[in-house]
Amino acid sequence: MGDVMVLNDIEATAARIGIDLSQLDLDSIRLPPGEDFGIISDDEDIYQEENSELDSGFGNIIVVDNLPVVPKEKYEKLENVIRKIYSQIGLIKDDGFWMPLDPETQKTLGYCFIEYNTPQEAELAKEKTHGYKLDRSHIFAVSMFDDFDRFMKVPDQWAPPESNPYKPGENLQQWLTDEKARDQLVIRAGSDTEVLWNDARHLKPEPVYKRAFWTESFVQWSPLGTYLATIHRQGAAVWGGASTFNRLMRYAHPQVRLIDFSPGEKYLVTYSSHEPSNPRDANRVVINIFDVRTGKVMRDFKGTPDDFAIGGTGGVAGVSWPVFKWAGGKDDKYFARMGKNVISVYETETFSLVDKKSMKVENVMDFSWSPTDPILALFVPELGGGNQPARVSLVQIPNKEELRQKNLFSVSDCKMYWQSNGEYLAVKVDRYTKTKKSTYTGFELFRIKERDIPIEVLELENKNDKIIAFAWEPKGHRFAVIHCDNTSSNNNPRPDVSFYSMRSGHNTGRVSKLTTLKGKQANALFWSPSGRFIILAGLKGFNGQLEFYNVDELETMATAEHFMATDIEWDPTGRYVATAVTSVHEMENGFNIWSFNGKLLYRILKDHFFQFLWRPRPPSFLTPEKEEEIAKNLKKYSKKYEAEDQDVSMFLKDKLERQKLREGEASDEEEEYEAKDIEVEETVDVSEEVVSFED
Repeated sequence: MGDVMVLNDIEATAARIGIDLSQLDLDSIRLPPGEDFGIISDDEDIYQEENSELDSGFGNIIVVDNLPVVPKEKYEKLENVIRKIYSQIGLIKDDGFWMPLDPETQKTLGYCFIEYNTPQEAELAKEKTHGYKLDRSHIFAVSMFDDFDRFMKVPDQWAPPESNPYKPGENLQQWLTDEKARDQLVIRAGSDTEVLWNDARHLKPEPVYKRAFWTESFVQWSPLGTYLATIHRQGAAVWGGASTFNRLMRYAHPQVRLIDFSPGEKYLVTYSSHEPSNPRDANRVVINIFDVRTGKVMRDFKGTPDDFAIGGTGGVAGVSWPVFKWAGGKDDKYFARMGKNVISVYETETFSLVDKKSMKVENVMDFSWSPTDPILALFVPELGGGNQPARVSLVQIPNKEELRQKNLFSVSDCKMYWQSNGEYLAVKVDRYTKTKKSTYTGFELFRIKERDIPIEVLELENKNDKIIAFAWEPKGHRFAVIHCDNTSSNNNPRPDVSFYSMRSGHNTGRVSKLTTLKGKQANALFWSPSGRFIILAGLKGFNGQLEFYNVDELETMATAEHFMATDIEWDPTGRYVATAVTSVHEMENGFNIWSFNGKLLYRILKDHFFQFLWRPRPPSFLTPEKEEEIAKNLKKYSKKYEAEDQDVSMFLKDKLERQKLREGEASDEEEEYEAKDIEVEETVDVSEEVVSFED
């Protein structure tokens, strides 16, 4: 059945791209030799090292010690007991059980060997049954057979370890010192992964590093931009360096599929799912938490997908991802996961539960951390048919003290949105009308930093409006909402966009509406990371409509379109924004770079375009007072850059003139990253001077 599905996929793809399979001689095709078809993975040495047990065949064998010593006539009875225990965990191979006898006494020796179909089942058996109490006198001691193999290789004579001379490490933040103050980005297209400078002055990207087959699925920047993570058959790796990208550390985790960094980049969480040998059994999920610098596993979690299916915003194979949510701030002190009726909060000093126990929260449905403080926001729905109201609670960690609680009635659904500085929490509440036939939406707005955490209620003017999108202004006090009347009486399918402020005039303790923009082709909101500017985007059904809006002035700066755009991402400084069409569409793959006010700077087309990611920047070390001083004296600082901009404008003008002489053809060095649809605006001062020539 699987072969038929694969063949159908091949035929459908061939028809889509216009290839007649009947004209192809498939028998003449010769793939490169080897399991990897000649594509060597970066983790090949890890693959050899970590999977040496596959060559010896011992990775799936466990040794169970401290068994009862019984005579030969009771051998079969003891074997049946042991098989019953261990067959619950996985499928024991035929002839996969051996319990040796003493040749003189014909009694068992107190241990046995059990062979499973997979190493994963053997590891799970060790984890589940080590310390198992068969009776008062027999407590199982379970080891992997490979452990004995490693112990046998330990030399009899101790030898001091070799001491390597100290080598100073590279400056992993070197890229932040770029004289042109540019930002980096990474793209994946086809088999290539490239790191580039966004050289907006020259209207094109400048290559930094390029590598084919650098990753086997995706790449991911760490939250502060220090590392670039890649995914491989035997685990993940992180890369970085002063002038290029060197592999800094590898994290062995076979079949890894997802990764997640802690906010301060101290830890890396990896996820994999393994199919059982028995089709009736559930997949086995393995989650490792690594120390990023040392590569050491600090804690692992294993179980079925059902054990990790609660919470998170997305994932694979029924598992919500991320399984663990990290407390805000760079300390990486706490992380938590949600289970059935519990929130389990762990601290990273010992990687154990805070107070050695989980928080019991009956019927908890969602939770989220403050981005800056160890405060948990919890949502619990109504219980007992509405007799017990829904509630949102704020809980301080580690003392688990409830800071604030708000009861909510007739709740259909609830979603929580933290402002980036942790100053505000917006809770979007969908409530049933009295007839229970429909719902309406309102917001509960928590002022976290104020005394007693006051809460304000905000309801939309039209109760028939449904919320399409919500977004806080980063580091600011404003938020935007896209809302639309979905009733049949509404003849205008375009939604409205409203802006609100948590400060109104002289009264900083009241929310107020700033404006409503009527009938916009928008279904997504993208604030600049520096605030003030926002893109009202119409993705999917609106085909890539873009409106660049200045919230300070409440005016549109520009409208544009990137047809079929799938992704929009601001650079970390808020100076530029990228829009991309990835391979979910077959045509026009690539990305556009725009200025903050909506001017198209350049366009790059790439076939089979998979990913675009700006490199994050760490927070500025400047104090708010210093930033304010720089803003006041911006003209003094900008003179240098204005002169450089003028030089670049002259260079681009000359370049366009040369291109005209070549009848529009790019020179060899310009071909790979040639800008499309270029607009250049420049001001050139012209002065006339009379020069006399004297003999």
